[in-house]
Amino acid sequence: MKLLALDTSSEGCSAALLVDGALSERFEIAPRGHTRLLMPMVRELLSEAELAPSDLDALAFARGPGSFTGVRIATGVIQGLAWGLEVPVVPVSSLQAVALGAIDANRLDDGDAVAVAFDARMSEVYWGCFACQDNFPILQGEERVCPPSLVTLEGAPKRWIGAGMGWAFRDQMPESVVSEVDSADKSLVPRAAWVARLAEQEVRHGRSVPAEQAQPVYIRDEVAWKKLPGRE
Repeated sequence: MKLLALDTSSEGCSAALLVDGALSERFEIAPRGHTRLLMPMVRELLSEAELAPSDLDALAFARGPGSFTGVRIATGVIQGLAWGLEVPVVPVSSLQAVALGAIDANRLDDGDAVAVAFDARMSEVYWGCFACQDNFPILQGEERVCPPSLVTLEGAPKRWIGAGMGWAFRDQMPESVVSEVDSADKSLVPRAAWVARLAEQEVRHGRSVPAEQAQPVYIRDEVAWKKLPGRE
């Protein structure tokens, strides 16, 4: 399988190419550089692998939640490629991608779990709980957006790990949550390599969509700028 994955849903910008199990990636922290960096990353990866876009079997992208503008960038690029190449697309949760990174970093076992939190602005966090199963994250309950004071843990795992920049608000989270979490890595942001690995599993199980169904997921219904002072 030859799969290209993109992520622009946070401060990080990345592209990854998975070719018959071999994974390569370009990653850079560039909050305002996604549009400038993304396509050169894609071209470099394809060139190094001596592949043309037409050689790709599938595409994937981090669908959010995350930066509204960032999520739209990857969505637009993937949709354009998918229409032109007529290949399937796998939209991957940005929260789930970080959960996979946390599973790798902490060498979690089945029965452990990851609570992922992103800064959603407006005094809220994007939140998702993922159980470790065969080294992959499985969503427990639903992904949601809420104030840090309202987050809850789903399930009853042996061990909880926290991940994501939203854990900067740990002091605002309920004691019932904080006391259960062994440690929290606030540095983890979504990466295309994790998106690619999750997408590969989805493709193998026949879970992909055509270009027109490759849509971003914001969770929050309102657009952030409408709540800025002076906006209506």
